[in-house]
Amino acid sequence: MSDYPLRTPDQLSLLLQAFRKESGLTQSEVALRLGVTQQTYSTLERNAESVGVGRLLKLLGILGVELVLSKPGGAAESPTAAHRPARGNKPAW
Repeated sequence: MSDYPLRTPDQLSLLLQAFRKESGLTQSEVALRLGVTQQTYSTLERNAESVGVGRLLKLLGILGVELVLSKPGGAAESPTAAHRPARGNKPAW
């Protein structure tokens, strides 16, 4: 599985288009699954920075893509694990 670092909104637009084409789907097919018109999806694909998180996650699911967040430079402890208290200890918050 390849990783595609995303650092700018423009990269997101290009990646969404590439993943859609790799999946063999047309804009119309993705739009139908997403519940929008082809025109709306085309606008979304060109202006990906304006898409909401919920819709983006649904779109990524349609395209068979997983969203993974990580810190640059290696494996880091998960944010939830960093705030989890040790057994028997009370949370710091």
